[in-house]
Amino acid sequence: MDLHAVPATVADRPAVVATIVAAFANDPTFRFFFPDEATFPEYAAAFAGYLFDRRVHKGTVWICADGAVAALWDEPDFSSASAPHASPEPAQTPRLDLPEAELARIRAYDAAVAAALPTYPHWYLGILATRPDHAGRGLGRRLMAHGVARAHAEEVPAVLETMNPSNVDLYVRAGWQVYGQTSAADVPRTWVLVNPPVLAQDPGVTSEAAESADAPAGDSAAGEGAYGTARAAA
Repeated sequence: MDLHAVPATVADRPAVVATIVAAFANDPTFRFFFPDEATFPEYAAAFAGYLFDRRVHKGTVWICADGAVAALWDEPDFSSASAPHASPEPAQTPRLDLPEAELARIRAYDAAVAAALPTYPHWYLGILATRPDHAGRGLGRRLMAHGVARAHAEEVPAVLETMNPSNVDLYVRAGWQVYGQTSAADVPRTWVLVNPPVLAQDPGVTSEAAESADAPAGDSAAGEGAYGTARAAA
């Protein structure tokens, strides 16, 4: 079992999807998207597969422990096809096949988060997931650090968002800082964080958000379990 970060391939899809579904079983974002317990496994798996398919051909999905830990990233957008980070799209664009009610919640979330994200180029951490039977070993933290190091090497920040207030504190302890939060009435509050913290200068961050960043972290370490994010548009 390889505990080092390696790029995922199409062959890793079943393992990564299973990891995401298990890790996000109680995640507030996934539960906002898919509130029906009876259909959660099916819809969460479809969504996880879609997120994987959008990224795997770009080489921005990293795994370790045979897919028991996965990080799904997006490269910076420099708004130029000739930019050094531009990656080819797969021959066939992945399709998210879900009922309209679920798609509507995902679209609302995407719009709310997009409005809160930094406008400067950044590496975006879309999903960070550790299968429950591998939690507590620091593997998620190490895999996250791999992507953050790549972002810093390219002199751009890393960015993520989370709907779980406990995760805010976990990420702050791991070197992130709150940049802002969503304000849409139809989407639960979601925090945007950046790394390195020096770039977190958004004046819209309120004292309430700062207080939430000190919420109890529980027994988990940053990067363990479902501490990733889940934007479909990314």
